[in-house]
Amino acid sequence: MTQRRHFFKAAGASLLGAAAVSRAGAARLPEAALNTAATTQRPPPPPNGRPYQPLVTLNGWSLPWRLKDGVKEFHLVAEPVLREIAPGMQARLWGYNGSSPGPTIEAVEGDRIRIFVTNKLPEVTTVHWHGILLPSGMDGVSGLTQPPIGVGKTWMYEFVLQRSGTFMYHPHADEMVQMAMGMMGLFIVHPKDPRQHAVDRDFGFILNAYDIDPGSAMPRVNTMLDFNLWTWNSRAFPGIAPFVARTGERVRIRVGNLTMTNHPIHMHGPHVEVTGTDGGWVPKAARWPEVTVDVAVGQMRAFEFDAIAGDWAIHCHKSHHTMNAMGHGVPTMIGVDQRDLARKISALVPDYMVMGDKGMHDMAEMEMPLPDNTLPMMTGTGPFGPVGMGGMFSVVKVRDDVRRGDDTDPGPYRHPPGTLASEYTAELAPEPRAAAPAAPAVAPAAEGRALEVQVRKPGGHGGHGGHAGHTGHTGH
Repeated sequence: MTQRRHFFKAAGASLLGAAAVSRAGAARLPEAALNTAATTQRPPPPPNGRPYQPLVTLNGWSLPWRLKDGVKEFHLVAEPVLREIAPGMQARLWGYNGSSPGPTIEAVEGDRIRIFVTNKLPEVTTVHWHGILLPSGMDGVSGLTQPPIGVGKTWMYEFVLQRSGTFMYHPHADEMVQMAMGMMGLFIVHPKDPRQHAVDRDFGFILNAYDIDPGSAMPRVNTMLDFNLWTWNSRAFPGIAPFVARTGERVRIRVGNLTMTNHPIHMHGPHVEVTGTDGGWVPKAARWPEVTVDVAVGQMRAFEFDAIAGDWAIHCHKSHHTMNAMGHGVPTMIGVDQRDLARKISALVPDYMVMGDKGMHDMAEMEMPLPDNTLPMMTGTGPFGPVGMGGMFSVVKVRDDVRRGDDTDPGPYRHPPGTLASEYTAELAPEPRAAAPAAPAVAPAAEGRALEVQVRKPGGHGGHGGHAGHTGHTGH
């Protein structure tokens, strides 16, 4: 208990608290960096402080800091943002510093950090540092550990990072609305020794979801489960960037889940090893192999693999989560002959198309009119045609000739001779079929002989085990 008390005292020894910044102090705030691009921004090496390997945030970026008197100072601005979900659709969200999710905060175990949070939302907010050990007064829970940050106000959080790992930040004021609007971000604490948990490439993203009506741009914040846009870092396929690596490199992918359901993240190709949770790093002896890593609500998972050359799909294995603008009230029309109905409707609606009578793959191939600012259900193309995916889907692209540290999309994979599936065109032999089994013979009842039928009545009072035994007799 004494050690724990001393730990929290040391972590917040400045006694600054999450206190409002004065007007004079505001003039000394670090600059609030702004980025509205939806492409992956490779972070530069740390300009000062302890060395570390920066995280590559999928379709995101890392927040710069200012080193002042040995303290790393960051500046987050909570504000409305415009986010491109994928080419052809933008959403009006809330986020930080021009983007949703907000920029990744990166620091090193043992660093003292000071984070200024300016509120440019139309309502109050706070920031909770999800999974990070810190003093209670820095935890960011509105009404419990601090008053909310008022509109137009700037507050300050300061604490020492006690352990390395994968964490997040998000509001804890009007949480349902503000998280449904896209307010969240990654918080990465690197090990003090850069050789510890070292990999060649380190990626990260947050699972989030939105319910945006076709033709609209504003999320419905009261939705509990029936979301129609399942995204990684507020991007849907084909807007999600690929993970690029060089053959043989050790690759880590960190995933945080701030949706309303779990997501089994399945990766084709290399088997992976779960190496970290939101509770910290998994000891080597306790790590386990996977091809599908389930990430529950509020959890973080880090998994690693040795890169094998190829194009390897990576996606949520809940099939509805790899679709866009997914409606849930659509009847199944497989096998329904709609030709007569289609002729009648086409006379009134020239653009009408028959859909779903043979399955939904046609949706990936056809082009049909959509409301403005709406994504097709299935979209994206590969070297062999439509991919037929949307939502939470991307590709791990591994090549022999990728330069170390280069995340540029290398294009389609060139399969070595003899390694590509192909159509079989030779004549097929007749399919052998097993003979149908003969029907079992039923002996006719002997003439004049009654058949006994036993009836069991659940909940009865006679017989054994609460069942009443009854014998009935049937005649001719």
